[in-house]
Amino acid sequence: MMPPVPTKFRKAYVNLLHPVVLLRFEDGHEIRVSKGKVKTFDAYSGEVIKVLAVYDPSSAERELLETVRADELPDAEPHESR
Repeated sequence: MMPPVPTKFRKAYVNLLHPVVLLRFEDGHEIRVSKGKVKTFDAYSGEVIKVLAVYDPSSAERELLETVRADELPDAEPHESR
C-alpha cells in the first residue's frame, strides 16, 4: 500500500516586526520576507517551518523566532501573488 500523499496548501506570511525574516523549510530552502511585506508559498500539511529573524545581513547570525506547522499559518488570499 502506498503512503498517503500530503495535502499541499497556499499559505501566507506577513513580516511586520523584523528587518528580514527567513522561513526555513524542512527540505532546506528558505524564503526571505522583508519588513512590511507579505509572501505567499506552497507548503504541505504537517510541514515544519522555522521562522528566523535577520538583523545584520552581513552576519550569518539568525535568531529563531518560532517553529510552526504549515497548517497554523494563514491561507493565502486568491488575489495575493508570490
